[in-house]
Amino acid sequence: MNPPHDTRAVIPIRPLDRQARGAARRTPKGRQVAPAARERVAALCAGLEPRPDLLIEHLHRLNDAEGALRRGQLAALAERLRLSQVEVYEVASFYHHFHVVDDEAAAPATTVRVCTSLACAMAGGEDLLARTREALAGRADVAVEEAPCIGQCHQAPAACAGQRQLPQATAESIVDHVARGETGPRQLPHPLPNDLAQLGRLLAGDLTPEGVIAELKAAHLRGLGGAGFPAWRKWDTVRAQPGPRHGVVNIDEGEVGTFKDWLVLSMGAPQVLEGVLVAAEVVGLDHVWLYLRDEYHDLRPMLQREIDALAPRLQALRERFPHYRPPRIELRRGAGAYICGEESALIESIEGRRGLPRLKPPIVAMNGVFGRPTLAHNLETLWWVPELLAQGGAAWAALGRRGRHGLRRFSVSGRVNRPGVHLAPAGITLRELVDEFAGGMQAGHELRAYLPGGASGGILPASLADVPLDFDTLAEHGAFVGSMAVVVMSQHDSVRDAALNLMRFFEMESCGQCTPCRAGTGQLVRLMQAPRWDAERMDELSAVMREASICGLGQAAPNPVDSVRRFFAQEVGL
Repeated sequence: MNPPHDTRAVIPIRPLDRQARGAARRTPKGRQVAPAARERVAALCAGLEPRPDLLIEHLHRLNDAEGALRRGQLAALAERLRLSQVEVYEVASFYHHFHVVDDEAAAPATTVRVCTSLACAMAGGEDLLARTREALAGRADVAVEEAPCIGQCHQAPAACAGQRQLPQATAESIVDHVARGETGPRQLPHPLPNDLAQLGRLLAGDLTPEGVIAELKAAHLRGLGGAGFPAWRKWDTVRAQPGPRHGVVNIDEGEVGTFKDWLVLSMGAPQVLEGVLVAAEVVGLDHVWLYLRDEYHDLRPMLQREIDALAPRLQALRERFPHYRPPRIELRRGAGAYICGEESALIESIEGRRGLPRLKPPIVAMNGVFGRPTLAHNLETLWWVPELLAQGGAAWAALGRRGRHGLRRFSVSGRVNRPGVHLAPAGITLRELVDEFAGGMQAGHELRAYLPGGASGGILPASLADVPLDFDTLAEHGAFVGSMAVVVMSQHDSVRDAALNLMRFFEMESCGQCTPCRAGTGQLVRLMQAPRWDAERMDELSAVMREASICGLGQAAPNPVDSVRRFFAQEVGL
């Protein structure tokens, strides 16, 4: 059967003239790159390889020099890295520490960030922000911004002037540093040296890879960044994958109340690096990235110096042990995004993109950096590796209390006499931690509530101060220990206000990828400001956020709300 005759008019298609087509190709889409912008970007980014995965490092070069990211220079950067202008812009506009402005716009020479997260808010952070804005109101070259946690909770209120952290800040001290131009990183003393003894034992055959994993297992060492996953199991899983394999070290501690990694790195960077090298040898890692949160400006040059100092020592080991192939270690700089503490979001950032968490499966142990199996660890976890190998895993495990294993570093802030990082036995209670390590409660303050695990770990009442603080011990109370960020509150503090402060933090830090998290945090902030909380509506939001959010931010964000309703209902009219 013949097809029916089509009576529609046929419009002839005439091929474009070759010359015209060539002209079209010579006029790229998007903003045209000015020669001056191209030259400026080339000068500021000299020495950086023009690789897409180094996009954020390039953006830091421009932002540090210009005080902001100019649109014309972003176009030039896209050309340099062979990326679309959209790809560059979406990354530049994602991170808190980047500011995109028009080419002709004035940009501040210094940005002052004043922390208003919980510990700083309890110490007057909101008032400090208002007074700092008033004191610097006449300075067109200075911008003053409200900031989430900057990792100085034990020295609250804290601020950051440019790249200079200012603990126990006052408006006067901030103005003084800006006036004197003291806005660069602080100079830190050299950290404790390390002889790479455990790596040497491993290379010499005194330790075997299987023996190292057995010691981790005997120690019951768990990931100390928050999730608490058994370290030995991670190593085993990644080791079993086909190569090449990679590693990432998460030093992006952005959880409200957490600052232990700053102390560990400032005092023990060489031991951390030995832990990295041991893990790389046991698991077979070719390349390791250290991802450092941007607020820790003073740690960045120190850590790079320690990495550089490894080169001759590793060369000497290669001469002794010709089979040894050390991994390439690369330092990457965060850009102000709490979400990058989630391991897959951190990996996205390492690859030069927005820090959006990935759907799982696959887990990063099987598909991580650039699609390769990846061992992802918190910095403190790796610090313990040489220590455990030196003293024995079982001996270290025996240091805990109440059947828990090993030692924990607790970041303690709030209404205690000695806020700071305290090394204490796993299984210690909040009451013991405050009385034995943190110097007791401040004069005139009585324990009323506490956060056992930072913003996402819930808020517990004083009546639960004798529950052991460790992984898996707080679940029945709707809380968890997480990264062991303990914020202590007294009868002078409003738990309702604390929960609202935490929810505002989550609203600010949501990456926006998941609608339940993006919209839910904002809706909870509005509901929490009502004199009487709408319990039914909050239940609906909490359930949706927990079940439909991709990562832990959205899943844990309702915890402060649920804690207040469960333990402090009288504060919210329930």
